[in-house]
Amino acid sequence: MTSSFPIIRDTTPASAIPKGAVVALGNFDGVHLGHRAVIGSAVEMARKIGAPALAITFEPHPRSFFNPAAAHFRLTDERAKLRLLAATGLDGAVVLDFDAARAGTTAHDFINHELIGRLGIRGISIGYNFHFGKGRGGSPALLAAEAPKLGIEVHIQTHIDLLGQPVSSSAIRAALAEGRLDAATAMLDGPWFVSGEVIHGEKRGRGLGFPTANIRLPDSIALRHGIYAVRVGRPGDARRYDGVASFGRRPTFDNGAPLLETFLFDFNGDLYGETLDVAFIAFLRDELKFDQVEALVQQMDADSTAACTALAAAPGAFPKLGEIA
Repeated sequence: MTSSFPIIRDTTPASAIPKGAVVALGNFDGVHLGHRAVIGSAVEMARKIGAPALAITFEPHPRSFFNPAAAHFRLTDERAKLRLLAATGLDGAVVLDFDAARAGTTAHDFINHELIGRLGIRGISIGYNFHFGKGRGGSPALLAAEAPKLGIEVHIQTHIDLLGQPVSSSAIRAALAEGRLDAATAMLDGPWFVSGEVIHGEKRGRGLGFPTANIRLPDSIALRHGIYAVRVGRPGDARRYDGVASFGRRPTFDNGAPLLETFLFDFNGDLYGETLDVAFIAFLRDELKFDQVEALVQQMDADSTAACTALAAAPGAFPKLGEIA
């Protein structure tokens, strides 16, 4: 595999598309254990026949296309998803625009024109409940039925259970909304993370002795409001920085729009304008309103101690991320 992770799009010329690949097909929001099983099967098939292994995914998420007014809590935006995919052993990804034309494409046309005609695939791995094509007419069963005449191998991945429950993006969203980070981390095979640019805030934390890096997350992020132990990555910096973060509305001060405010334990410097990766390691407590600033500072000291304890119990915990082209 090359050092960078190539991305094939609808605009990629045919001459730049590797033919004869084995593909993993799915939306892959979160790239959780179930997705990784689908991907692992594609990689295994590809290695056996000496072919490249690619993921095929869609942007935006089809749910966002069909219901744009609804707030859809994505576990990973496009870039985060691709960075996670790049660390799975795949050789690249195909990102297809999910627009009106694609939504109207029948499953048979998608198979024959996209998978066979454009990509020339030799094999495909798909989850047991993934559907594609107009009206969700495409299914694993359809692919398996078409496989003999198409000359491709099809692998259908059964559901992955964890503690007796199926792993799914919906289950992970629910766990994050409830502050059950242990469950979310287990299903994701690593901590959930967000990326965002550090913006200027009210600088209250600096005055309290806890300067924070502030990141505005999408409104659709339905993470439980509260205090978290976090581990932070910076671009071009191999070191990870431990810290404590608040995600919420700051009820002691303004009860404003949700904001992620992260205090790094061992960092001095200017982070404004940088894009940070913030991995959520442990949920510590709910957001609280304090009548006195002194009481808030005392609680922040206690939160920092609790975060250090939680982070020490999870040494090295951080998402496995690859470089994308």
